Amino acid sequence: MYAYILRRLLMLIPVLFGISIFIFCTLRIIPGDVAQTILGTDATPEALAQLRKEFGLDLPLLEQYLNWMGGVLLGDFGESMRTGKEILPDILSRFAITFELTLLAALISWIIAIPLGIIAGIKRNSKTDFSVRIISLLGVSVPNFAFAIVIIMLLAIYFSYSPPVGYVGFFEDPITNLQILILPAFVLGTSMAGAVMRMTRSSILEILRQDFIRTIRAKGAKERVVIFNHALRNAMIPILTIIGMQIGVLLGGTVIIEQIFSLPGLGQLVLTGINQRDFTVVQGSVLFIAFVFVIINLIVDLLYSFLDPRITYK
Repeated sequence: MYAYILRRLLMLIPVLFGISIFIFCTLRIIPGDVAQTILGTDATPEALAQLRKEFGLDLPLLEQYLNWMGGVLLGDFGESMRTGKEILPDILSRFAITFELTLLAALISWIIAIPLGIIAGIKRNSKTDFSVRIISLLGVSVPNFAFAIVIIMLLAIYFSYSPPVGYVGFFEDPITNLQILILPAFVLGTSMAGAVMRMTRSSILEILRQDFIRTIRAKGAKERVVIFNHALRNAMIPILTIIGMQIGVLLGGTVIIEQIFSLPGLGQLVLTGINQRDFTVVQGSVLFIAFVFVIINLIVDLLYSFLDPRITYK
């Protein structure tokens, strides 16, 4: 087990190295830079050259990359070109908001998707099954930003309610915190629920056809015991896989929802950095998101052995 974890952690090195090269080169391809953003279109070439020199943008690309990666390897993600503040503390504080939103959305998704998926799998081809399949198809098909806009409009028109603006930490005021996050989390959670629901249904159907399920039923076990003690546990591996992938994607993919609900999360930080051509902010944020995504995948892989003792890692 420990050797497997060590190997997976060592795999982080080439993965993050490749991502760092990709994001560094991609940002340099985008027209414009932070100097043009700060000084505007009327800036003189001399002023632009002076500001670029201060930011180190006049150096060869390879030297810029090595300077940046050298700092990252020492735990220094650099400073924002716009504000001059250190990036890492800002990334961590913004990530805490995105992480809380993601966990709340995942919890809502599980509460909706897993019970409905189990019911659809048990009652195959019934009206309930068809209803669940339609709901899951809508969850997969409707973009979360479109659903968010519709929800906001309906609440405003029929209930004169508008989502709170800003953010208050959970430990500062738990009630206000949940009031702020519950609507965006519900939007993200329902979008996640569609895929989880479909996977739960298909996994339950596959397991219920297995010989060991027929044997358990033949021994007189109650249906509740068959479903929850045997079928669900064996069906959880593909469900856990898609849940882990969704959580990883949400940690870096909540940018639109954060923008709609004015949440100062990591996604909004990346979007602002792109708009302002703040290269160091975007590079550091994307690299941090990639690191977290790989760690989540590792945790999911380790949970497989807990769900199925036949799975071992050496």
